[in-house]
Amino acid sequence: MVDGYSPSTFEEALKILNKEDVIIYAGGSDLMVKNKNSASLLPRFNKNLLYVGNLNLLKEIKEYDNKIEIGSACTLTSILKIEGVPKILKESIRNIASPAIRNMATIGGNICNASPAGDTLPILYALEAKLKLASINSMREVNIKDFILGPGKIILKDNEILESILIEKENFNKIYYQKVGARKASAISKISFVALAKVENQKIKDIRIAIGSVGPRIVRLKEGEDILIGTELKNIENLMLQVEKVYSEKVVPINDQRSTAIYRKKVVLRLIQYFLNIELKKN
Repeated sequence: MVDGYSPSTFEEALKILNKEDVIIYAGGSDLMVKNKNSASLLPRFNKNLLYVGNLNLLKEIKEYDNKIEIGSACTLTSILKIEGVPKILKESIRNIASPAIRNMATIGGNICNASPAGDTLPILYALEAKLKLASINSMREVNIKDFILGPGKIILKDNEILESILIEKENFNKIYYQKVGARKASAISKISFVALAKVENQKIKDIRIAIGSVGPRIVRLKEGEDILIGTELKNIENLMLQVEKVYSEKVVPINDQRSTAIYRKKVVLRLIQYFLNIELKKN
């Protein structure tokens, strides 16, 4: 039998975290699956629970001149309603599970679950999101790529909570997203792929490519992007073999019940080809 805490303020939650070893949850959509029990029985937990889904501070979405800040307990549905949230993030959220799940699941949970198939993660990697981590005595910001160490592994300390997600406003004029799965939604991704680029005067000024479900963490390769930055669109084809070589070496998917490693790698390389040769050159 475990106990549950339901603090009324963020400060109270931090005090509990500083004293107790607990599992933090807000929506619980991933937590309940991880700890499911036999049919008709309550989930099994090995620690006490700390519920933060009612804390107003964690449910706020703030828009500034150069960035947007999303509270970690914001539900996926609530994020869809905010005009300033990047459209590419909204597109990925619309493809997550069902409306009922999106009404409960939170963006903080999607991040802290640290699944390579987490639908928002490639978007947040490409947008170079920062995470605000709070404890009773300190506050720190970390890049999302440094926060996630592997499947289910994050750098969050026992007395810390993910307070919010900070996303800089970027002006990409080429945006492409694909979720490859058994269904468009209500299915775990076989592959998730996002590519963002800024093209000016037929030249690539910035490009970011992030891929999910093809390694223990989201794959984003600066060495692949650096090959393309500064390139004129008419010369992309000359670089394709070099770009494909970089991604082919670093994309190391596995065989699992959803797909095969061979399929995943082939699709990733095809998506890169399509984005560079078709999407980037569209008017």
